[in-house]
Amino acid sequence: MTEILIQKAYKEVRKYRNKVENDPYRLNYHLMPPVGLLNDPNGLIQFKGVYHVFYQWNPFETAHGAKFWGHYTSEDMVHWREETIALAPDEWYDKNGCYSGSAVEEDGKLYLFYTGNVKRDDGTRETYQCIAVSENGIQFEKLGPVLKLPEQYTPHFRDPKVWKKGDHWYMVVGAQTLDEKGKVALFHSNDLFHWEEAGTIAGSDMNGLKKFGYMWECPDLIHLNGKDVLLVSPQGLNPDGDFYQNLFQSGYFIGELDYEPLKYQHGSFTELDRGFDFYAPQTFTDKNGRTILYAWMGITDEMEAHQPTVENGWVHALTIPRELELQGGKVFQKPVEELKKLRKDQALVKNNEFEAVSAELVIDFQKNAPFKITFRNEASLSYDTGKLTLKRRNLKTGEAESRTCKLAFVSKLHIFMDHSSLEIFINDGEEVFTARYFPDSENVIVSIEGEAEFTLIKWDLG
Repeated sequence: MTEILIQKAYKEVRKYRNKVENDPYRLNYHLMPPVGLLNDPNGLIQFKGVYHVFYQWNPFETAHGAKFWGHYTSEDMVHWREETIALAPDEWYDKNGCYSGSAVEEDGKLYLFYTGNVKRDDGTRETYQCIAVSENGIQFEKLGPVLKLPEQYTPHFRDPKVWKKGDHWYMVVGAQTLDEKGKVALFHSNDLFHWEEAGTIAGSDMNGLKKFGYMWECPDLIHLNGKDVLLVSPQGLNPDGDFYQNLFQSGYFIGELDYEPLKYQHGSFTELDRGFDFYAPQTFTDKNGRTILYAWMGITDEMEAHQPTVENGWVHALTIPRELELQGGKVFQKPVEELKKLRKDQALVKNNEFEAVSAELVIDFQKNAPFKITFRNEASLSYDTGKLTLKRRNLKTGEAESRTCKLAFVSKLHIFMDHSSLEIFINDGEEVFTARYFPDSENVIVSIEGEAEFTLIKWDLG
């Protein structure tokens, strides 16, 4: 059955290849699905010197369904190879989707942890945390469930992230309690196969939080500058001023995790990205000790089906890889150094209007003053009186929509443009705005207006 299912997926790839590859909105240097729908990044790891990025993939339609794990590999996070499908939904415990998870290395083998999703005929579901193993990092053998649903949670229990501390393994899982409150559950193991529940480390009505979402997805506990930082994607937060404007959020808590007795004391929730399209981030640590993040450059909202790439048989992409650092109680993000390999044709731009489609822009401001940057007449970034605002056209209504954050000053912008995406790093990663946008392919003009004084360096990105 596995081989038949995989061959069906590749038949879809071949069927739509020309339409997909000729789409003017196809991105130049981002990871995308060869056909169908991509969502969460999964299983991020550097294994035997090779970077691996797996991702949630539905090859059969541009909608959410029974997910596969697609797979890319690279030596430098710039030049990527598409590998064979790593996981397909073909077992009793994952027949309705191999949902998100993570990867670890042990004894020279690569282990994948993922959530097996099963939907019963009556509409209810079952959930299993599963494991698969590979000797070479390409072909995987499923070994089945290693953790079943604890009785205090609903079947919205998923996205295992696994790490090792000392001689013990730990796993956080996103969870929903029976009274529909989002939580993060912690488990521990001596051998990756037998897991015991340690308790709940964070969630609604814990650590000073009130009710804070009905489900917490994609938990990821990382260590930055002596602190334990919990990344999580809570669902069900109401908009609050300039915050929580997307359907679902992704952010972090900074704190300290005591393993015995179990306690995670943390501060307030901070959004990782202030733009329109950023969800389900996951990190890994490379051989140089860098903590590197990828996220889904998209979200499951009412505009998803209106994206123009749907007509050509594909939708969504991943962000560029970003290195995380903790500075002054805030997580900063910056593009990984390897992306400089993409640079071509450096130019010092002296005009307030220039051409850019697939480009990197570095803008240093000499004076903190109002400005507005317009990207191909389809999106704009403006700053005035302590507020930075990104605007674009809503694909469903055609009206302008915006995302805003407060900033005392803007000293630097580092912008990655691709054919249909913007990733804007402000003040060396103090804030980030990520968005998909879909300009007329013939409009390649970027313009800057306002009172600000600046220098601008531009590279085309190959």
